[in-house]
Amino acid sequence: MFPPFDPERDDRKGRPRVFARGQVPIRVLVPNIFTLVGLCAGLTAIRMGIEHRWDMAVAALVFAAFLDGIDGHVARLLKASTRFGAELDSLADFVNFGVAPAIIMFIWSLEDLKSLGWIAVLVFAVCSALRLARFNVSLGQTDQPAWKKSFFVGVPAPAGAIIVLLPIYAQDLGLHWPSLTPLVLLYTVAVALLMVSNVPTISIKMLGQRIHREYVPPLFVLAALFMALLLTYPAHTLFVGSLVYLALIPVSAYRYVLAKRKAEEHAKAQNGAGASNEGSTRQAGPERHV
Repeated sequence: MFPPFDPERDDRKGRPRVFARGQVPIRVLVPNIFTLVGLCAGLTAIRMGIEHRWDMAVAALVFAAFLDGIDGHVARLLKASTRFGAELDSLADFVNFGVAPAIIMFIWSLEDLKSLGWIAVLVFAVCSALRLARFNVSLGQTDQPAWKKSFFVGVPAPAGAIIVLLPIYAQDLGLHWPSLTPLVLLYTVAVALLMVSNVPTISIKMLGQRIHREYVPPLFVLAALFMALLLTYPAHTLFVGSLVYLALIPVSAYRYVLAKRKAEEHAKAQNGAGASNEGSTRQAGPERHV
């Protein structure tokens, strides 16, 4: 009934390797299970939106984003990265962060604009698909300088899905009126365009780096505080977090410009030093012959 599961993985030299048929390690399945659970959470968010249960819809989408943030780390930790898992993760991300938030926003507010609201939904979903496709292509690029790895190009799809729901978070604060529906449409399209833009944004790749020991206790306290606020005041926490993320986009762009300028100056200094050494060698050559 079911064909044998035989995921391919890449070795250190980039060549495809296939597990022995019938001998797939259990650890290889764990990240894929996280991905599938996240997909179920994204689909559940759509159902909660259809039933107008906005709190549950947001919670399911946040849970899907959480699982998406850890499944890759789990795969690397267990040395279980496979091509099958990468493709499955990309498909799940499109549903969770491209389709689900767009449908939720349409049911919540954009359906009042009828066709215009549906166009905004299509734009958001298409931009999410393009964003994920561009990200998948960039995974194979290894010639990028080290300083570029600290930035994302555009807003990642999970972050876009969270911040596009900002008007729903604001509803709990009494900031939503029917007359603001056109602004909700413009905001949805703006977030969609940010996902496919070249605007540098903050990256969470710093999770793989090390920190000093004295920063460990404060980091634990901040993580516990964030989780406590998220569970106790979810709408308020997500509202403030979305605003902070949007405010950090110009900061990230500024830091990107500074890092790029510094890298260019360093490259010019290296080229100047190399040219000086080459000139000195040429001048010293005839003296030896004399």
